[in-house]
Formats: sequence, C-alpha cells, structure tokens
Amino acid sequence: MSSSNDSLRDCLAPAKLNLFLHITGRRPDGYHSLQTVFQLLDWGDRLHFKRRDDGAITRKTEVPGVPEADDLVVRAARLLQRHTGTKFGVEIEIDKRLPMGAGLGGGSSDAATTLLALNRLWGVDLSRGILQNLGLQLGADVPFFVFGQNAFAEGVGETLQAVDLPNRFFLVVTPDVHVPTAAIFSEKALTRDTKVATMMDFLAAQRSDTSWPDSFGRNDMQAVVAGKYAEVAKVLEWFSNLASARMTGSGASVFAAFRSQAEAEMAQAKLPASWKSVVTASLDSHPLFAFAS
Repeated sequence: MSSSNDSLRDCLAPAKLNLFLHITGRRPDGYHSLQTVFQLLDWGDRLHFKRRDDGAITRKTEVPGVPEADDLVVRAARLLQRHTGTKFGVEIEIDKRLPMGAGLGGGSSDAATTLLALNRLWGVDLSRGILQNLGLQLGADVPFFVFGQNAFAEGVGETLQAVDLPNRFFLVVTPDVHVPTAAIFSEKALTRDTKVATMMDFLAAQRSDTSWPDSFGRNDMQAVVAGKYAEVAKVLEWFSNLASARMTGSGASVFAAFRSQAEAEMAQAKLPASWKSVVTASLDSHPLFAFAS
C-alpha cells in the first residue's frame, strides 16, 4: 500500500473463508442465526482512494453488473460521509480480483476496506465499534472485515470474538457459477437446527485433530448448493480423492488447507485446466487494522 496526504493506493480488501458454517435457527426478523469461524486470506480486491475537497463520491472503475449507485464501496463512502458530516468526498478505483457469488466476501470486504481507508483519509477517526455498526447496515459480513481479525462469529455474523488460527496455505477453487445467497437461505431443504457450539468446542477440535476441516462441524449450505449446482458437486468430488475440502459461505468456492505453499501448489497442478483456482496464505489481521481503534 502507498499513501500520501490525499490518497491511499493498493489497499487490500481480503477474501474470507468460513471454516465451518452452522445455521442454528431462524430469527423473528426473518434472518438466520449462524455460527462460523471467519478466516482472512492474503488475496482479494485492490482499492485505490483519492480524496476530493468538493464532497463528491465517484467510482472510476466499471464493475460488470454492478451500477455505481448500488456498489457497496459507494454506499459505504456515502454512509460514512452522512454519519460524520465531513466535507470531503473521494474517487474510488477497484481492481476486482475476487469472483462474485463465490462465498468469499468480496463486496463486503470492499465496503469494509472503504470504511477503514476513509476513516483515515478523511480524518474522521471513528472507533472500530462504530464502523462495525455502520458496516452492518451494508451487509452481515461487513462488520467482520472491519473487526479485522480472524473470528468466531454468531448472530447474523456480527457478534465476533477474535480467535488465533494456525498459519496455513489454502487452495481455493471457484466453479464457473454464481450462487445467489438469498435463494439458498430460502431453500426448504436447508437445515436450520444445528446444535449451538462454543468457541472452546472449535478450539479443542483444532488442537486434537490435524485432519481439518473435517475435525469440526460442516457447512450447512454445502449439500443444498451441491444438489442444485453440478459444478460445485464436481469440485467437491475431485477433492475427495486428494484432501479434505469444504465450501465457503453459500458457495460456489471450495477450499482445502495445506501446511505449506508447495503442497498446495502440487494439488493445484492436478486440477482440470479449465477450473479457476488460487493458492493463498492465511492472514492474522486486516492490512488496514490500524486505521481504527
């Protein structure tokens, strides 16, 4: 990342993985109660910000299928501007690297990086807690990215406890299919009664079993998505002969963990040539973590 008094460039908006994802109930407001562990990745979109003195907020990069007014980065900037009353605006460029509809949190992470970057660039200096509350107005995953640490999450994903995770390398494979999250949540076949676990349950399983991710939990959405999208089922089947794998979020991306980059790259080399994949390292904290306190 490079910076000056009026710009921040090459800001990483990191992807996330759900190491497990349990749906424990449905709330009176229609949302689902979840439990998950979020893992940050050293891979994601790159955002560039240039402060404006005229208050205008503009997106300089076209994002296919996402009108500027609907883009979470623009909505995040406008939300922060309204909340603080700042006279500043911003020009935002997006180097879009994360696939959409893949369960990697791309749009939510972009929004969180925007809140953190503008908190510094505009000099409004809001606390992390306030930024998380603002982020929740944009999406359930945004507070996690503002929180900026790997976390055990509950509620709709906004109740967060920091958790220490081992350093790993991940092979992430993304089938060429867009999985709509809302549609999966509304599926009748989706189970919504998984027993509530604790963070200590998760940590105990991590310590006692090295065959992760099978050592703890599951992704409750995985069977539903694999049943509807043959492409996801094919990736899971391919991994079954090589390594433990799991879908992240509502899909479509599937991941497996490895202890070294070399092991992950050896597995990647065996993938069908037409499949999109990346080998990436885990992250302990968001690169812009210091931009809020």
